[in-house]
Parts: sequence; C-alpha cells; structure tokens
Amino acid sequence: MKIKNLPLDQNINGWAALRGDKPRHPALHGKIVADWLVIGAGFAGLAFARRIAELRPQEHVVVLEALDVADNASARNSGFVIDLPHTVGSTSAELEHANTYRRLLQYGLHHLKDTVDRYGIECDWLNSGKYHCAVSEQFDGEIAHYQKELTTLGESFEYLENADLKLRLGTGFYRSAVYTPNCILVNPAALISGLVATLPENVTVYANSPALQIDTQGTIRAETPHGEVRARKLMLAINGAARGLPLFKGNVFAMSTFATLTEPLTPEQRRLIGDISPWGSTPVNALAGATLRYTADHRFLIREHVNFAPGLVTNAVETGRHARRHQQLFARIYPQLQDVNMAYTWSGLISITRNGAPVWGNLSENVYSSAGCNGSGSSKQSAFGRLLAEHALGEDNPLLADMESVGRANYLPPRPFLDVGVKSFMARERWRSRSEI
Repeated sequence: MKIKNLPLDQNINGWAALRGDKPRHPALHGKIVADWLVIGAGFAGLAFARRIAELRPQEHVVVLEALDVADNASARNSGFVIDLPHTVGSTSAELEHANTYRRLLQYGLHHLKDTVDRYGIECDWLNSGKYHCAVSEQFDGEIAHYQKELTTLGESFEYLENADLKLRLGTGFYRSAVYTPNCILVNPAALISGLVATLPENVTVYANSPALQIDTQGTIRAETPHGEVRARKLMLAINGAARGLPLFKGNVFAMSTFATLTEPLTPEQRRLIGDISPWGSTPVNALAGATLRYTADHRFLIREHVNFAPGLVTNAVETGRHARRHQQLFARIYPQLQDVNMAYTWSGLISITRNGAPVWGNLSENVYSSAGCNGSGSSKQSAFGRLLAEHALGEDNPLLADMESVGRANYLPPRPFLDVGVKSFMARERWRSRSEI
C-alpha cells in the first residue's frame, strides 16, 4: 500500500507551544526488526503499545509517529477526557448502547488516570466536569431529554439556567446547560508526551517518521523517509488519516477541526468575569456549536466549526479564516473581554464513520486497527486500543463483548457522492443550529 496523503497542518498547536522546548524523540534511521509495529502515537496507538508490552515483556514494540509526539492529532484536541456519551437516545436499544459506551469510556478514563497517577505525568489533569450547553430555546427539548436519559442511566447531573450559568462561566450567553461532574480536562499535548515517556522499556517510539509505504503480505514492512521497520504484526492507529489507506476507504472519512487559545487573562480582565473555576463546555450540536474551556492558567479555548477534509490537508489561509471566526464568536460570548488577545489557532484531523461505530479489530490476519473516534477520542480510543491489544493476544476481558456489541463502521459511498452527502448534511445541521453561534 502506498501512502498517497499525509496530514498537513500549517499552524502551531497551542497546547504544545505552552510547554516550551522539550526533548524530541528521534526519527527512525536505518532498518530495524520488531515483533509489533504500531503506526500512530495517539491515544489508541499508545494504549495498544503499552498493553502489548505489559503482556509480552519479551517482545519488541515499535511505534512510528509522522509528527512530533506533542503535535499529532491526539495532542491537538480540546483536552476533554469524557466519562459519558454526549448523547444517549430514548429507546431501550439506544439506552443499552449508551450503557455500553459508558463502560468503555470509563474503562479508558480509569486507565489514563492510573497511568497519570503512577508516573506523575504533569498534564493539568483536573476533574472539572462538563457543561452541555444550549444558547436558544430551540434546544430546550434536547436539554430536557438529556436530563431524562441521564436519570435513567443513574448518573448524577445538575440543571442550570442563564443566571446560575453566568456565575459559573462568567457569561450570560447560554440559556441552559446540563452539568455532569466527572469529565476530566487536560493539556492533551502534555498528556500524550507523558504517555510516550512512560511506556515500558520494550517499546521504542520514533517521531517525525511517517510511513510512506506499508506492505502487509507475509512479513509486515513499513518504509519511512530514512528507515524501514519489519515486524510480525501491525496495528494501524492513524484515525484521522485513515481515509488515505485503501483498507479504510469504504468506511471512514476525515474532518478538520479548528481551535483557538487566548493569551492569559490579566487580573483586571479576570475581575470582569468573576471568580470562576476552570471549566469545559460542549454544545448541543457538535457540528454547529462551539466547545469552550477556561483553563487553570486563565486562558480560553474556543473550538468551533468542522470542515470536510478528503485530502487530509488544511492550509494556513483556511485556518486564518477560522481564527477570525473564533475571535468574533468570543466577542459575542464575552463582550466585556474585547481586549483579550488570541494567542494560537490550529487545526487537527478527526475520523468520522457513517453510523458512529469504530473501525476496530482485524483488518487481515496480522493487521489490526482502531479508527473512527468520531470526535471524542481521548478516553474512547484509550479503551479501544487497550482492548484491541488483549483481543490480538487472545486475552480474556469482559469488555471485549462490549466492543463486539458497538458494531462496526458501515459502508460509505465513493467520491464525489460522499462529498455531496457530507457537505449537504453539514449545511443542514449548521442551518438548524444557527442560533447556537
């Protein structure tokens, strides 16, 4: 398989920039042999590599990352480690599906926390919970429905309206929200870097080493710009870039997302929003609303808008347009903070499947995959990667039955029919939710 497209983002990941100069992992030079090859040092790939290494300490695992480990797609996300599905559903089948995902998300979160605690990974790990917010009365029904289904699941939550929200968030922009208390907020670049740094000794990570060609017939062989890896088995954890491989073309496509991080607020600016604690919020419609965070170092993160990205490329002009959108949106949400400067705007790729199910399991006898995060990958892909390792080694874990029950990504039409369908759906959702921004 020749790799036709690699992700290209002409921007600076703000989360990584906040960390300053850090030691970089070397690129691969020369030819090496391993037992396992993992392509992609995101949440799924690292969870898979860690678990293989734990269960088979005598075997060598090699991880290839196309970028610096603190600058890949996982390190560019908004830093939410969710414990609950964003939406639940109403039928008994949908509730059971939500229960399944809840178990998987909490499994992934648990193992991330265990690793962070055990090794003292400094990633601003904070149990701040999450506000699921609506701006207009148009979505009162969805907010009410979410409360009902959380009650059915036995989850604790708090319903808040405009005045109470303003005390928590420092803005009167939102009409209502459902607050759930156990979502974790992190600096994702620091978390990914910490996960890489604490891998077992039988794992070797090579950064800035994109796989340019992968052969899967017989012995696995992957070529990089300056090296080659041969291995018995392969795990593909490329997620947003998966569409670039023939194995994924029929069931996953890529979307680019955009985020902006402000400069830290001054004491005077902080006085204008009140004495608020760090928080994170998600919109009722992820395609059309805005995700926001207020960080422990008094910055705001704004993530808004997604673009169809069939070529896996987002250029600087496109990112610049979204930087201006974010600044205008921030001015509407916080009109009292007109003088807050935007520090960084960047993009990142996510993979989407038509039915929300993952591309997980065996792609062939010695090739495994976990892709299709659908925009909520930190805890989900951590669980999926760890469980995939146990599946590959024939280990027993009751959650493997849950992985089977979530199903598999279904068929996507070829381009240009895919383009028309995706763009039409996005346009419809943005129009439906235009009041949210």
